[in-house]
Amino acid sequence: MRCGWVFVLLAGLALACSASDKSDPGASERAARGTEIDSVDPTASALGPLVEIPLMNWQSGSSDYLYGQESLHTFELIISDEALAEINNDPSEEAYVEGSLTFEGETISPVGIRYKGSVGAWVGCLAGGSLFEPDGAKTCTKLSMKVKINWQDSTQTFWGVKKLQFHSMNRDPTQMHDRLGYWLFRKMGVPAPRASHARLLINGNYSGLYSFVEQIDGRFVDRQFDDGDGNLYKEVWPLNREGSAREEFEFIDALKTNEEEATVDHILKFSNELATADKNELPQIVKKWTDIDEIIRWAVVDRAIRNDDGPLHWYCFESCENHNFYWYEEPTTGRFHLIPWDLDSAFANIVSDSNPVTPIADDWGQITNDCQPFPHGEWGIFQWSASCDRLTGAWATFADESEAAWVAFLAGPFSEESTETVLELWAEQINEATLEAASTHQDALSVEKWKAALSELKSSLDFVRSKGLSS
Repeated sequence: MRCGWVFVLLAGLALACSASDKSDPGASERAARGTEIDSVDPTASALGPLVEIPLMNWQSGSSDYLYGQESLHTFELIISDEALAEINNDPSEEAYVEGSLTFEGETISPVGIRYKGSVGAWVGCLAGGSLFEPDGAKTCTKLSMKVKINWQDSTQTFWGVKKLQFHSMNRDPTQMHDRLGYWLFRKMGVPAPRASHARLLINGNYSGLYSFVEQIDGRFVDRQFDDGDGNLYKEVWPLNREGSAREEFEFIDALKTNEEEATVDHILKFSNELATADKNELPQIVKKWTDIDEIIRWAVVDRAIRNDDGPLHWYCFESCENHNFYWYEEPTTGRFHLIPWDLDSAFANIVSDSNPVTPIADDWGQITNDCQPFPHGEWGIFQWSASCDRLTGAWATFADESEAAWVAFLAGPFSEESTETVLELWAEQINEATLEAASTHQDALSVEKWKAALSELKSSLDFVRSKGLSS
């Protein structure tokens, strides 16, 4: 029997056995397993059949779970002291360092980690620089962060996404601007990122509550559109302020997908048609290149929430430019979809122009100062009326569509019942995390200030509902 037991232990390894041993070497194994073995698989390992190792949740899970509205997730970043000191020395450099990410007991490593932001995000949180060019060492507990999952392997994903974004909400005492704004856009059929909230720990220490916003990239457009192989552009408007068509290189530089193939024929043609058309031809041109119903729904939401730091605000410094938007170009039809981005400053100017930088002077379709730049807001920053742009001006002529979209918005996601329900749900989700941050960090938002701001937000939504489209 000794030879038979060796066979059992080595699961099929051929051994030289005595011909006089007539026992069945597999009998004990079959009895123990309660399974009948008819034959030996010649493809099996010498030490037994190959075992398929199950995938981790982060490898196989859906991004719907990450951005679900039902719960508050917690993430932890582990960064070496040296690497953390490096990025803390000047977050405005936005340089990646290597670290690891842990979520629900599973760790992925290595990942790239950096701070992210813009002028508004850095002001008051960095030790040096000027108001419009802040730099230097980190002085705030929280700064927005980006985690690059595909740090070493371009195909690597985490719950179906390649990047995670944690927005600090340092300029948003309601802690709802991102989540509510994107939710309203999506509910109105506008392509927009998913957003929720998240707790973030860094090296075991609670950093605070963040807005957790989906990255707009190739994964986003694959999920959002039936044909997600088209071009994604960041912050390039079809025309410049003078109404001239853009150069090809400007569109190529703005590409966020298909960079290596860099074919921008559709948007070049769109740009040239807008620039050369007679004014009375513009409505038909924009109907050809954009989904008017979708665009008007975008405009209704954008103006209702006063997304004044978005594409309708043309800031005029050396030149006049707008920002905080993406375009997606359908590869077959060439139609364009406008995607909103960075809603941190939305909602702030609904009742009054409380932000000194962002207020837009005009209502939808309005023109000020005969299409010349003019100062506006507490700081007198020059801006240009968006409806002077041939594309935006043409959109603004669709008055019937605007009225229909407003009625649907008011009866649907923007109804008092609808916004009150989601705000109460989300506030309950983040209450403990807000309290935890306030009791942990001196510069954290107090619970009292948060609740007061949330109440003010609800009142401002009532103000918009009563005022109507002109807001």
